[in-house]
Amino acid sequence: MWITTREQRTYSPTVWAHLLRQSKCVFLFSRLIRSGFEIRKECEHMKKVAVIMGSDSDLPIVEKAIDTLKDYGVPHEVHVYSAHRTPEEARAFALSARANGFGAIIAAAGMAAHLAGAIAANTTLPVIGIPVKSTVLDGVDALLSTVQMPSGIPVATVAIGGAVNAALLCIEILAVTDEALAKKLNDARSAGHDKVIEKNKAIEERFNA
Repeated sequence: MWITTREQRTYSPTVWAHLLRQSKCVFLFSRLIRSGFEIRKECEHMKKVAVIMGSDSDLPIVEKAIDTLKDYGVPHEVHVYSAHRTPEEARAFALSARANGFGAIIAAAGMAAHLAGAIAANTTLPVIGIPVKSTVLDGVDALLSTVQMPSGIPVATVAIGGAVNAALLCIEILAVTDEALAKKLNDARSAGHDKVIEKNKAIEERFNA
């Protein structure tokens, strides 16, 4: 908005106040639009996380990872691929994952639990394995199958059924180059700290009075 010197002398203080408010509104509105564009741009460029399960029976466990990714606003895709029943599809997905915009892959499987290793053999993206509990050995078989990878083909393995930590590990990987995501992680850590302090205070008041 351009105002001539003559107009400046004729405007009353009330008019000046109105113009100032109007200018501030225009400035704030432009910043809001620009901020929204930057947020959309950031989301468009954020790497995706693939969540792959060997069977849809693993979904109750895997959903915890999906929900965690949603909570942090991380884009993701969910698929069912078996290392044994659909080996070609699992391989094709892994080979094209980097080109398709993925930054990390979660692979959940039980028993023989070869899925994470099969995925890792065909990509250099970080692969996080979730050993899933079975009815035979309570998931220990899946844990050992997932963690015992040969040198050169790493798989990061979380605890049996540790889907939340699998998602958080993916988020931490993406947060290496994403300050906004890193802040969300720090905020979550702070909230967890405060929650424990509150519980400690309640216990101390109950037993140490």
